[in-house]
Amino acid sequence: MYSVPKGTKDVLPSESYKWHYIEDAVRRAADLFSLKEIRTPTFEHTELFLRGVGGTTDIVNKEMYTFEDKSGRSITLKPEGTAGVARSVLENSLHAGALPLKMYYVTPVFRYERPQAGRFREHHQFGVEIYGADTAECDAEILLIAKTFFEILGLKNPVVRINSLGCADCRPKYNAALTAYYAAREGEICGDCRERLKKNPLRLLDCKNPECKKLTPPKITDNLCGCCETRFLKLQELLRALDVRFETDTGIVRGLDYYTGLVFEFVNEKIGAQSAVCGGGRYNGLAEALGGSKISAAGFGIGLERLLITLEGEGLIPAAADKKPQVYTAPVGGKNLEKAMRITNDLRRGGVSAETDILGRSLKAQMKYADKIGSEFVVVIGDDEAANDKYILKNMRNGETLETNLKGLYEFFL
Repeated sequence: MYSVPKGTKDVLPSESYKWHYIEDAVRRAADLFSLKEIRTPTFEHTELFLRGVGGTTDIVNKEMYTFEDKSGRSITLKPEGTAGVARSVLENSLHAGALPLKMYYVTPVFRYERPQAGRFREHHQFGVEIYGADTAECDAEILLIAKTFFEILGLKNPVVRINSLGCADCRPKYNAALTAYYAAREGEICGDCRERLKKNPLRLLDCKNPECKKLTPPKITDNLCGCCETRFLKLQELLRALDVRFETDTGIVRGLDYYTGLVFEFVNEKIGAQSAVCGGGRYNGLAEALGGSKISAAGFGIGLERLLITLEGEGLIPAAADKKPQVYTAPVGGKNLEKAMRITNDLRRGGVSAETDILGRSLKAQMKYADKIGSEFVVVIGDDEAANDKYILKNMRNGETLETNLKGLYEFFL
């Protein structure tokens, strides 16, 4: 017998309603903000993620599912959604239309990492992307979309933590300050961080090693240029005016190289160490890094498995709707099976939930089955009923029976 691969999970029929509930909330939030859905392939050319996500990230270095196809091309299961959307925007010239371009997606993503609460090797993301609006107002709207989505689900606790990573003008100055700080303490940092120091100093801030986290490196907000500082302060003013609860956190850098300017995380400490339920920011240089024209972009991703844990922990997932068939047609004898299926199909086409026998069971067994699945009515179709156009309709709630012809049967339900 086979079992699911480590880090994956079946969504069973008894649980799928929870996913429908979250996905319905996704679409409600998307409609409120006029977001259009985009769907990109499950796998892309590996080069897309090397250039887009960044060769110094843990995702690219340690976590991607990469393989060669039968033609020798390097293919990767997408580890996140943003790079694929950027590729699609450029390839299909979506940015040439009306701006801002506002999109969302719900997609599986794949990362080879240690499975833990709310994190699987195959998990699912709700993501939002806005192209063509490089303003503090757009940054605020991105945060509002996430906040609204959480409110639709009834989730009140997440607080957004924000930071600014600066622009191409102030980032080099900050990188130099980081390099100097960590170089003087190289013996105190882990081996991964010593490598990050050589390749991308900003990644040092994202290290989860307890010893590395004890250090107090210089803050990016103390090294912002005038424009970036003004914009970050403007965003905070907007968030206060919009009643978005936030904190500034200079330790947030996110785990991807494409971020510039705003980065943020919505966190809920009730789910433990992995408390972030949403993360995102601005990535104005991503399209250009992929070989396209320069176009501003911002967005976020929400891990749905982790979100589901949060919702269940706070009792916010409603009970499953008890969906039962309205009528069960019970054929007696093999020659009445076709008639029963035809009547059942007519009822379904009329919008009635209906079931019939597909196992060749006796009438007694069928009545037990109809009762077990909670059917409200049973129609008995025997030789006499079929020949005389007289059918027995039984109410399974109170045991009452009614004799009717086929026309009356359809009129009763339709």
